[in-house]
Amino acid sequence: MLELFPQGFEEVESSDGIELVAYTDASGEERLWHVFGGVRGQDVAADWRDRWKAFHQAVRVGPLWIGPPWADRPADATAVVIDPGRAFGTGAHPTTQLCVELMLELEPASVVDFGCGSGVLSIVAAKLGFAPVIALDADENAVAATIANAAANGVEVDARRSNVLDEEAPAAEVALANITRASVETLAPRLRSRTLVTSGYLPTDNAPLPGFRHLRRITRDGWAADHYETT
Repeated sequence: MLELFPQGFEEVESSDGIELVAYTDASGEERLWHVFGGVRGQDVAADWRDRWKAFHQAVRVGPLWIGPPWADRPADATAVVIDPGRAFGTGAHPTTQLCVELMLELEPASVVDFGCGSGVLSIVAAKLGFAPVIALDADENAVAATIANAAANGVEVDARRSNVLDEEAPAAEVALANITRASVETLAPRLRSRTLVTSGYLPTDNAPLPGFRHLRRITRDGWAADHYETT
């Protein structure tokens, strides 16, 4: 499906499995037939091109409101406006919210965001007074989205394309890593940060991390996040 529709498709859960839905035309339907050997087609409303926006909902985390540019922003919160573009991350995912909750407990300092996606954690950090903020991702679309979102929020973020698991890690007081647990374990020995906030994995994944003291774990909706300090 990603090869057929790189712009995106929808996963709809049902009692007997998961239905993959692509908004397309007759030629796209024909491609589906060739690959899967059978599809079900139906006409959709004229506004289908904008219906994807309904899946990106705003969230409140402490004093912060994190949401897409088309959503109404409350007057009683600090707004973090995120347009995901082609990058992962709008703030609505539990792992993002968990990282933000742990960040709210930290004193502002220099920070590096490994695997920044759309830049939501980097922009939250800048809004909370962390500086300087470095955002790293191997995907050029993620870097472009982070730069655009930082500009839209009026904050300074140094977004760079980098393979965070192979290249030298920048020095910063705080490291953020909302990535897989295996990637966290690969990244940890190369970090030059005193504080580490991680997520992107399940509560069943082990909390101990060599070289770091585990301070706290929080969970939400089947996901976990951890706060570490170097030993």
